[in-house]
Amino acid sequence: MKLFKQTILREKISEALSSVLPVSAIVLLLLVTFFPVTAEMLLSFVIGAVLLILGMSLFTLGAETAMTPMGEYVGAKMTSTRKVWVIVLVSFIVGVMITISEPDLTVLANQLTSIDNYALILSVALGVGIMLVIALLRILFRVRLKYLLIGFYLVVFILAVFIPRNFLAVSFDSGGVTTGPMTVPFIMALGVGVASIRSDDGSNDSFGLVALCSVGPILAVMILGLITGGGEAEPSVYDAPALQNSREIVFTFVEALPHYMKEVAIAVGPIVIFFLIFRALSGGAKSGGLGKILVGVVYTYIGLVIFLTGVNVGFMPIGNYLGEAIADTDLKWIIIPLGMLIGYFIVAAEPAVHVLTKQVESETEGAIPGKMLSLALSLGVAVSVGIAMLRVLLQIPILYILVPGYAIALILTFFVPDIFTSIAFDSGGVASGPMTATFLLPFAVGACTAVGGNIVEDAFGVVAMVAMTPLIAIQILGLVFRIKQSRAKIALTEEDVIEEPIVAENTTPVTDDDIIEF
Repeated sequence: MKLFKQTILREKISEALSSVLPVSAIVLLLLVTFFPVTAEMLLSFVIGAVLLILGMSLFTLGAETAMTPMGEYVGAKMTSTRKVWVIVLVSFIVGVMITISEPDLTVLANQLTSIDNYALILSVALGVGIMLVIALLRILFRVRLKYLLIGFYLVVFILAVFIPRNFLAVSFDSGGVTTGPMTVPFIMALGVGVASIRSDDGSNDSFGLVALCSVGPILAVMILGLITGGGEAEPSVYDAPALQNSREIVFTFVEALPHYMKEVAIAVGPIVIFFLIFRALSGGAKSGGLGKILVGVVYTYIGLVIFLTGVNVGFMPIGNYLGEAIADTDLKWIIIPLGMLIGYFIVAAEPAVHVLTKQVESETEGAIPGKMLSLALSLGVAVSVGIAMLRVLLQIPILYILVPGYAIALILTFFVPDIFTSIAFDSGGVASGPMTATFLLPFAVGACTAVGGNIVEDAFGVVAMVAMTPLIAIQILGLVFRIKQSRAKIALTEEDVIEEPIVAENTTPVTDDDIIEF
C-alpha cells in the first residue's frame, strides 16, 4: 500500500511538472532577457514555481482520495431518499458552504472597496446554492442543459443593460472565480452521485453542474450591483516587498503560510464537518473508507496551502510587473501574442483542470481523451487572453466581446452532442481558477496601468474571457466528433450491404435426399 501511494504521488508530481514548467520557463526567459528584474524578485518567482509543483501534486492526490468520494457519497445518499425537500435543502447548504470556502472568490472580493467583502461573498454563495439545487433537479427530472443555459444567459444579458458599467466586468469575473480548486472536485462528484441512482444511464447528465453554478454568481453580483449602485474597484498591491537577501525571501514565504493555513482551514473545515455529520445521519458511520478520506483531506489541505502561498507570493508580483513592463514599451502590441502563449500553458497549471479531465475520461470510458480535452482548453484560453489584452490596449467595452461570444456558444449547443455542451460549459468555470486570478488578472492590471486605462472596466474581465472561450473551443471539438461519427456510420452501412449469392448455371440445388449419412 505504501509503495502504491508513493507511485501515485510520483505520478502527480510528474503531472504537475509538465503543467507548471512550460509557463515558468516562458516567464523566466522574459525576465532574464527583455524585462530584467532584481535577483531577489527572480529567486522569489523560482521558489513560487517549486511550491506550485509540490502543492498541485498533493492537492490533486487529495482531491481524488477525499473530495471526489465525499461528493459522490453525499450525492448518492441524498437522492436515494427520493425526497425532493432533502435534495433541495442539502444541495443548497453544500453550494453555499463550498462557495464561501473558495479562495479565488476572496481574491476578487478584495479588489472592491465600496462594497463589503462579506456582502459580495454571501451574494455569490447564495447564487451558487440556488443554481446547485436547480442543477441537481435537472439531473433527476432529465431536463436538457442547453435550454436552462439559454434561459439564464438571456436573463444575464438583459440585466447587463441596467447595471453600472464599473460593475459589469466584476459580475462576469465572479462567475469564473467561484468554480475553483475547492468547488469543482466536490460539485462534479456530487453530480456523479446523483446521476448514479437513476434507472437509466445518467452519466452524461452528471456534467453541467459547474456550468450552472457559474451562472449563479453572475446573476447574484448583478443584482447586488443594482441594489448598491455598483462599487469602485482598486487593484491589490502587487509590488513585491524590497528584499535584501535570500533569507528575507524565504521568510516572506514563511510569514505568508499562517494566512493561507487559516484561509484553507476555513475552506476545507466546514465541508469536512458537514460530510461527517451527513455520513453519521445517513447511516454510513459503520461503513469503511473514512480513514482513507481523512488522509486525502490532509493531502488536500497541505497541497492547497502550499499552492496558494507559492502562487500569491511568487507569481502575483511577477504577473503585474510583466504586464506593465511589456505594455510600457514601443512594441506594446507584442503583449497580445505573449499573453496568448502564457495563456496556452497557464491553463494546464490550474488544479481543477486535472480533476475535470480525469473525470471526463473516466465517465466517458475514454471516448473523450483527457489530452484532447486539455488541448482544446489550452487553445481556448490562449485565444481568450489574446482578446483580453486587445481589449486592454483598445479599451473595448466588455459586452462587445461577451455578447457575440456567448451567442456563438449557445447556438453551437443545437449542433453538438449534449455531453460536449455540458463539458464545455463546465470547462469554462474550471479554466478560470487560482492561476488566472493571481497571475493573469495582475498581468492585465499591469498592462492597463501602463496604457492609462480604466482598471475596473478594462483590466477586470480577463477571468470572464478565460471562462468564455472554452465554451466555443470544446463544442467545436464536439462538432468535429459528431461529423467523424456520422462518416463512420455511413462507411459501416456501406460495408454491411449483403450481396445476392451467385449460383452457377449448371448446378442443381441440394435437397434432403442428397444428404448422405455415414
